[in-house]
Amino acid sequence: MHRWSTTFKSTLAVLALTAFGAAHAGAPQAKGQAPGWYRMTLGDFEITALNDGTVQLPVDKLLTNAPAPTIASLLARSYLKPPVETSVNGYLINTGTKLVLIDTGAAGLFGPTLGKLVANLKASGYQPEQVDEIYITHMHPDHVGGLVAGDKAAFPNAIVRADTREGGFWLSKEKMDAAPADAKGFFQGAMASLNPYVAAGKLKTFDGATELVPGIKAIPAPGHTPGHTIYAVESQGNKLVVWGDLMHVAAVQFAMPTATMQFDVDSKAAMPQRQKNYADAAKKGYYVAVAHVAFPGIGKLRTDGKGYAWVPAVYSNAGP
Repeated sequence: MHRWSTTFKSTLAVLALTAFGAAHAGAPQAKGQAPGWYRMTLGDFEITALNDGTVQLPVDKLLTNAPAPTIASLLARSYLKPPVETSVNGYLINTGTKLVLIDTGAAGLFGPTLGKLVANLKASGYQPEQVDEIYITHMHPDHVGGLVAGDKAAFPNAIVRADTREGGFWLSKEKMDAAPADAKGFFQGAMASLNPYVAAGKLKTFDGATELVPGIKAIPAPGHTPGHTIYAVESQGNKLVVWGDLMHVAAVQFAMPTATMQFDVDSKAAMPQRQKNYADAAKKGYYVAVAHVAFPGIGKLRTDGKGYAWVPAVYSNAGP
């Protein structure tokens, strides 16, 4: 009798453990993702990368000046095939005296998977009202759409800065009227995004290389768009350059810098800008921050044969 009792108790225990495990294994998936922000220090500055979301891009159709088999091979080397899930990133710089946002994401201008930058800015501990200045690399919709919420300025206290050539192109009705039908939306998106700031006298353009605030300098890098600009951020001997759309597809364009993009207004001008800045970053070893490299899009370059390899920034628990 004692033996049967012991066996029965053991069986009950096994059944209880099995049921307990099954209940946990059957829990619904949580879904969702953590807030898209990443923080690092650069000398006395605080850099916060902000993700606007990701978008699937048919890069095999968008890349130009590269044979299709080469594109496929380079994508496969990174375990990718088109369409490639592509990040859209912006960068917030706290200099200690100014809060500067570089690019604003797409809001509703580039599909339903984007438009998260402002929510991620808030999750990172800041509010849109705190942003003093916004620097635009160029006026494509995935970089300026987040300037507005509806028809109102999303950053009500901010001055917007962009190269005068960029505004002169994308905010021109004459240029829009002369553009192909499939390009007119780019002009319309730029105008809708900038209009509240233009009306309030808060769009302040600059001409070429310009120090905008101490430690942040605009550097012309035309080609992708007529006034495409990159921004050098420097503090205490440390440097980071925000590249905007100097490049788009890491798996292809780091290994093959001559590969260009259909989105380039002037790909023949964009290519040497990319080559020059790749070489400088690899030689000098500073950080770069890139709109369409996998979030947070911050890292360094090193030479790798005839191309370059991407070295992501090391994650740190310490924070700033």
